[in-house]
Amino acid sequence: MKITGIKIHLVRLPPRRQHNWATKMNTPIGHHAIIEIETDDGVVGWGEAPAGATWGGAHMRYYGESPETVEVVVRDHLAPAVIGLDPADISVIHARMDMAIKGHPYAKAAVDIACYDLAGKAFGVPVSTLLGGSHRDSIEVAHSLGIMDLDRCYAEAVEAVAEGALTIKCKTGLDPERDVTLVRELRRRLGSAIKIRVDGNESYASVAEAVSVTKRQEEFDILLCEQPVAGAQGLARVADRIESPVMADESAWTVHDILELDRLNAAQCISLYVTKPGGLYRARQVADIAEQVGMYCDIGGSIETGIGNAANLHLGSATKIARLPSVCPVSQPEGSNGPKIAGVYYLDDLITEPLRFENGRVFTPVGPGLGIEVDRQKLKRYTV
Repeated sequence: MKITGIKIHLVRLPPRRQHNWATKMNTPIGHHAIIEIETDDGVVGWGEAPAGATWGGAHMRYYGESPETVEVVVRDHLAPAVIGLDPADISVIHARMDMAIKGHPYAKAAVDIACYDLAGKAFGVPVSTLLGGSHRDSIEVAHSLGIMDLDRCYAEAVEAVAEGALTIKCKTGLDPERDVTLVRELRRRLGSAIKIRVDGNESYASVAEAVSVTKRQEEFDILLCEQPVAGAQGLARVADRIESPVMADESAWTVHDILELDRLNAAQCISLYVTKPGGLYRARQVADIAEQVGMYCDIGGSIETGIGNAANLHLGSATKIARLPSVCPVSQPEGSNGPKIAGVYYLDDLITEPLRFENGRVFTPVGPGLGIEVDRQKLKRYTV
């Protein structure tokens, strides 16, 4: 099998509601780049880059991408580098992409995902098998509230739990008093059995503020404290002064980041993405190093469509340390009989069949490759 061409589709899915966090309060979710790789035997592979211009790391270590930058990078740099290669030669694919252009991990991830989809279809196995095999068949959903009015947060959390969600993720970081009130009231309304995790997205004004807020939240039993401040050194100072595990997200993109976090004792766990390290191939390397230094993880993401979410779920299945509840959406096309709130961020999707959701868990698609089928009519409808 040889790659013969790559098409880029820029799409915008209709959101169920706007989903904001402290470093992204204005950009709508759902505007993503979809990659379609064609081969000489007629098989097509699908990938996705949920790139965001405001998403990156501390101190310009990583920088924002967008669907439009992904289009340019794939068209002008990555496609010429990989056309003619066998998509199953994933190490060669990455070497060629890295020679063609530095950085741009989201663009490279989209190509990587599509190549894994193609290789799985060629060999008749799911992507999780190509990643080493499945440790689990599903991931517990952490329903993310986003930053919105407190009354809306309370109502949505109650509805999500009624539909089966077992974990609520609170976006925080803009108002310390709001953040403490939110956790306190969610605990009062949801009871002791529901897990609550908080995510400041680097936005607390100082280490002292992050520590103060987290200690007050800990009175109401939080699962973990995710990226309250920017940078590994700041995380280390927070981790040294609170009881809850600190999760690194914006500070955990590459293998080198994991080694830095470990050296500084800055985080007990990380948010493992398909996209941040540049695709499934690099994500496996990040997971392996994190496991060796004693960390564990969730499967993070950028509220992908069903294409990118399928890749997330295959990574979660194949990653031994991915035991935390994760913001993996319950991807489903319009009219499905699944949940209306729990794990649902869009009113429609690009995949033809809904992902299975039972007992608070979303299940990894079965079948060769990503295990999903793209609805081309939906792809055309939502192309912008």
